[in-house]
Amino acid sequence: MTDQDIKKDTYQTKNCANNKTLRNWTSAWVITMAIAAFAPRFIWDFNTTLTIIALLINIAVGFRMLIANRDYLRGLDEMQQKILLEAMALALGVGLVVGLSYELLEDIKLITFEPEIPHIVILMGITYIFAVISGHRKYQ
Repeated sequence: MTDQDIKKDTYQTKNCANNKTLRNWTSAWVITMAIAAFAPRFIWDFNTTLTIIALLINIAVGFRMLIANRDYLRGLDEMQQKILLEAMALALGVGLVVGLSYELLEDIKLITFEPEIPHIVILMGITYIFAVISGHRKYQ
């Protein structure tokens, strides 16, 4: 086995481990988000103490997910980092520009409903997915 094969195997092993860690923390965050969102209403009848505990756990798991995401990104090669960085920058920019304009629509009475954060999150997610796909095609 050559040095290049060993480096490739080590990179793939580390990348796979980072991917699994990120998947696990993201799944845990989604689960704790669901608990924080639905358990107060359906399980513990809006008990303030339990709701605050659930929210604090969700925030803690969310920060751990962010650390796992950072580690995942740091473990990628330069090209993958570039693709994901560009996709994240585009998703953030679209979310910021469209989100603020969306909020402004209500303030200036062009829409009658209150803008919701999940609409912006969905838009950012879709933007990110398309940007990653576009970046992979661009650098093939």
